Amino acid sequence: MRTKRALLSLYDKSGAADFARSLSGLGWEICSSSGTAAYLRKEGLVVTEVSDITGYPAILGGRVKTLHPLIFGGILARRDTPGDMEEMEKHGIPLFDMVVCNLYPFEETARRSPSLDELLENIDIGGVSLLRAAAKNFRQVIVLTDPKDYAAVAEELSAEGDVTLPTRERLALSAFRTTAFYDGTILAGLTEATGSGEPLLPDRLPLVAAKAQDLRYGENPHQEAALYLPPLADLPWEQLAGKPLSYNNILDVNAAMRGCALMQNCCGALVIKHTNPCGMARGETPREAYERAFACDPLSAFGGVVGLSRPVDLETVLAIADRFTEVLLAPEYDEKALALLEEKKPSLRVLRWKGGRVYPMTYTGTWSGLLVQEDSLPPLPNLSSGEWIGTPREDLWEDILFAWKVAALSKSNAIAVVKDGAAVGIGRGFCSRLHAVDFAVRQAGEKCRGAVLASDAFFPFSDGVQAAADAGVAAIIQPGGSVKDEEVFAAARELGISMFISGHRTFRH
Repeated sequence: MRTKRALLSLYDKSGAADFARSLSGLGWEICSSSGTAAYLRKEGLVVTEVSDITGYPAILGGRVKTLHPLIFGGILARRDTPGDMEEMEKHGIPLFDMVVCNLYPFEETARRSPSLDELLENIDIGGVSLLRAAAKNFRQVIVLTDPKDYAAVAEELSAEGDVTLPTRERLALSAFRTTAFYDGTILAGLTEATGSGEPLLPDRLPLVAAKAQDLRYGENPHQEAALYLPPLADLPWEQLAGKPLSYNNILDVNAAMRGCALMQNCCGALVIKHTNPCGMARGETPREAYERAFACDPLSAFGGVVGLSRPVDLETVLAIADRFTEVLLAPEYDEKALALLEEKKPSLRVLRWKGGRVYPMTYTGTWSGLLVQEDSLPPLPNLSSGEWIGTPREDLWEDILFAWKVAALSKSNAIAVVKDGAAVGIGRGFCSRLHAVDFAVRQAGEKCRGAVLASDAFFPFSDGVQAAADAGVAAIIQPGGSVKDEEVFAAARELGISMFISGHRTFRH
């Protein structure tokens, strides 16, 4: 009976000696490339070196070790194809039954922002080729790339004398997954190092990601879920306290980060519920901003996510701690504030937002395929590039701009009513813009008198403007663009409402 043969070529040698010892105990011959062979010999194992098989030493400073027909022929040969086996015998090529390989740490190197030359030297060629070859021929060759699989394979070999087809298939897919991620990491690293930006929407999109953490479940308990990060990326926040984040928490945190980015020019706060703001305001202090944001809709704020655009102090924590909040997001926390949160609200998830984001694009999976679009905040309205309908109200511009931000953060159709720097009514997610106006002005009540209103898209009819005027709204900002713009503009003039046309829609679906 032919002696089975395993080829080990490893950068990460964790667990390799014990695994090789198990194979040797089962009668396997151990073959290795130079560095791995030296390591295994120090561990007391008998090893056949690759250069002894090929008759060539490692060359080009180690760039070429295993790339040889006597190695790859032994991996790729189809044992059930007579022609292959005849060639193996003719050329004296030994068969390999297992390949154990992991790769140069390109990702670890790239994170250090090295020189381009150092980055290029850490691109593994031979290892990737070994994995692909063995995975392609998985029916005859066992392929391992993760040390976590060593024990299970050794146990299966010891108990059964071989590895089952399902195990071989699983390991082959793991190998291809490893090489795919590795290639994606190289693309990301070289794109950054060379400054050669990828097109926003390339013809081929190599979307690869590594699991950052498992989640208890998805939007609902019947759905499995996890959070993934692209190559070379880190989470844009650091969790300082509280329970692990859920899928829905992360969605709401996403909206909170966007809201804080929109309020980076002021001391602002917002409360997010189901990815929508149910309150948003600015203030002289973080506590004042939070109290004003909470006051917009205290009922909906229960169990929400709170975001603040400025560091959190003890006074702000004293206000938040008396209410049920799922997540608190801010750029920083003073020591006393954080200590009080940990003491009074041990379950509250406390995040320090680093001010960044992971992806420059948004990816939305649909039953039709993957939708990809640029992920950029909408351009701020500008007095010099917009148009006033009726009497200009530049005295209300700060509120007009803030209302626009609230509407831009809300799901469409969205209407936001703002007075004195605080949202007092928000209608979002309505199929009818008139219904969105009706909800927002009813929520605002008497606070509508002299307030401003923002719409994320044009008014298709004048009825929404009429409803705003009836509630006492003084000014409206909207993008315009309806076929009935002139009718809407005429209604605004007749009703005495100042209207600013921004020219930019801010839909969010």
